[in-house]
Amino acid sequence: MGNGEARVRGLAARAGGWSARHRWAAVGIWVLFVVLAMGLGSAAGRVDVKDSDQLKGETHTAATIIEDAGIDEPAGETVLIQARSSGLKATDAEFRDAVTAVIRAVEGTGRVTHVTSPYDTKTISKDGRSALVQFDMRGEPDTAGERVEPVLKAVEGVQKDHASLRIEEIGSASMMKTFADAFGDDFKKAEYSAVPVAFGILLIAFGALVAALLPVALAITAIMATMGLMGVVSHVVPMTDAANSVMLLVGLAVGVDYCLFYLRREREEREAGRDAQTALRIAAATSGRAIVVSGVTVCVAMAGMLFTGLAEFEAMGLASLVVVAVAMVGSVTVLPALLSLLGERVEKGRIPFLRRRKQGGNGESRFWTAVLRRVLAKPVVSVVVAAGALLAVAAPAVGMKTQNLTLDQEFGDSLPIVQTYNRLNEAFPGGSDPAQVIVKADDINAPEVRSALADFRERAVSSGASRGPVEIELHDAQNLAVVSVPLVGGSDLDKAGASLDKLRDDVRPATLGEVDGVEAPITGQVAGSKDFNDQLAGAVVPVFAFVVVFAFALMLLSFRSLTIAATSIVLNLLSVGAAYGILVAVFQHGWGASLVGAEGVGAIITWLPLFLFVILFGLSMDYHVFVVSRIREARLRGLDTEDAIRHGVVTTAGVVTSAAVIMVAVFAIFGTLSMQSMKQMGVGLAAAVLIDATIIRGVLLPAVMALLGERNWYLPKWLHRLPDLTHDETPQAVAGPAARDDEGEPVRV
Repeated sequence: MGNGEARVRGLAARAGGWSARHRWAAVGIWVLFVVLAMGLGSAAGRVDVKDSDQLKGETHTAATIIEDAGIDEPAGETVLIQARSSGLKATDAEFRDAVTAVIRAVEGTGRVTHVTSPYDTKTISKDGRSALVQFDMRGEPDTAGERVEPVLKAVEGVQKDHASLRIEEIGSASMMKTFADAFGDDFKKAEYSAVPVAFGILLIAFGALVAALLPVALAITAIMATMGLMGVVSHVVPMTDAANSVMLLVGLAVGVDYCLFYLRREREEREAGRDAQTALRIAAATSGRAIVVSGVTVCVAMAGMLFTGLAEFEAMGLASLVVVAVAMVGSVTVLPALLSLLGERVEKGRIPFLRRRKQGGNGESRFWTAVLRRVLAKPVVSVVVAAGALLAVAAPAVGMKTQNLTLDQEFGDSLPIVQTYNRLNEAFPGGSDPAQVIVKADDINAPEVRSALADFRERAVSSGASRGPVEIELHDAQNLAVVSVPLVGGSDLDKAGASLDKLRDDVRPATLGEVDGVEAPITGQVAGSKDFNDQLAGAVVPVFAFVVVFAFALMLLSFRSLTIAATSIVLNLLSVGAAYGILVAVFQHGWGASLVGAEGVGAIITWLPLFLFVILFGLSMDYHVFVVSRIREARLRGLDTEDAIRHGVVTTAGVVTSAAVIMVAVFAIFGTLSMQSMKQMGVGLAAAVLIDATIIRGVLLPAVMALLGERNWYLPKWLHRLPDLTHDETPQAVAGPAARDDEGEPVRV
């Protein structure tokens, strides 16, 4: 360059330097980006995943046939009328009067259609104590929960007049309303409380209002921008509500983490006596680089979800990937600009009773200094004890049982509708969630098709897959038939799954399968669960392989060390395994389950292991890259490997601890929700982050690196031709000769 400065090496350093020099432009561009993203998203609107695209397999085929035929399946509702004592039967006059009163009451609301009497449909239990009045809600099924309240009140009114009977309503609309009332606010409170919790922890960590606000502000603006961008992207890859929740969690976690890394390093350099401009340049070239490496690695991990072929996972993966990318870009551009603008004012709003602790002249943590002294004195013992403990914690994961949780597993007895669900399944096994056979033919009324339908109905019962009644609904205009088959096993998914297999593998081929040109995919809750599990099982190997291979490659290119790349993968896998073990121990075996309100679950929800692997593998790289970058920086400065390890771990311990506490607190909020699947996600994430930030980064990583010594930096000659993505990260290289720091020496990297 004309003024004698060497070209700054590294994207993060160049971006930070430009932003610090053009601070108002950098802030303006960021604000404009967020506003434009939100505006475009609002204008485009969000496209949600259609039912027909939720799953692959037969469930997908069935939904597509229904959708193509233009048949709108209404929201079905059922009223269970059940005698409280064994003496009263459905044939008694009192029982008949109650049935008539229910039919009259629900029809009187004007909100229902196709009301059927149990005496016409034969929906009376074998013991004669229970009967079902069934009907459909008028209007769009997706919004039926908003219109069902008058119907529920009408049924409650009948119940008051018939004390000897239980008269309870259940169905898709009533469940929709119940869950929205019970858990909609629950979710919102959890999501909204995550921000103040993170801010409170940052306030304690920094002791200053402005410094604590910066990471939260960046995370929130990154989330806002991503929500807008996902509105546009959803026209290509449809989104889901779950994807929004995951995006908020991940965005808050990484957004705060990245700012924390950057801000802590800038403060540390200023405390070491450097001027604000030099401190900012050092933070850009060191922590900024760690943020870029970590961010790209997290994005790669999130991209693994795109290989599942499941719409829900694809939406979650893409939303998480985008929010991480946006937070990463913001951290290395607008954050340096804001720090340059604020200067010493970043310390404004100091909390009197939160005095900043002075930690040894180089920002080292006293606690971790003491821990490291023992770890490095006996690295073999440290590795054996720490790894042994984590393997013991991971051991229960070997017997992990995964399944889609039933209603009573998901919510326990916390809701009255769950008890109704259990009573209905006991009286009519499989009746609340029957399998549905969608039969499509060239002519649904052709004699051979009608004969095959009759044979299917008879064999479904004689095979033991169903106890009936098997109902057939014809749609002549579309040449379709919908066959409802209550499955033996009811809410027991293992037994119901065996009944489904009989239908698919034995009954269908021997009946409907004998007629040319007939399609008969079987769908329903049990079928959807099975198809989801099959699809997920097929995606496990490709997703694991993609994430591990690409993470290994990125670490290899970023640190140019085969050893560091390999050990980072092994340590992250150990962390994930320990999280799996805790999940199985608590939620499957019930060890300490009462502490989180998880008694009686007995299984891990199907989607969680793969989801946790991707999320944890990505997030754990935050700490790993940050710590190893600091170790490498010290090594480049001339320290021997052991001293570099000691320096790198103890100087990053404070920021890693603060970041981990924030993540654990945010994830633990979701562990307090009533839904067991959300508890499992929150507990799994919180436990893994806690293990990762303490045992992995504070004990295993330094012990393993101490044992390896100079072999940590091993790169075979045949790999020397790989692209060099490393940076000269020493403060001396970035700041120039120490004697001239105060004079603003040009960057010499």
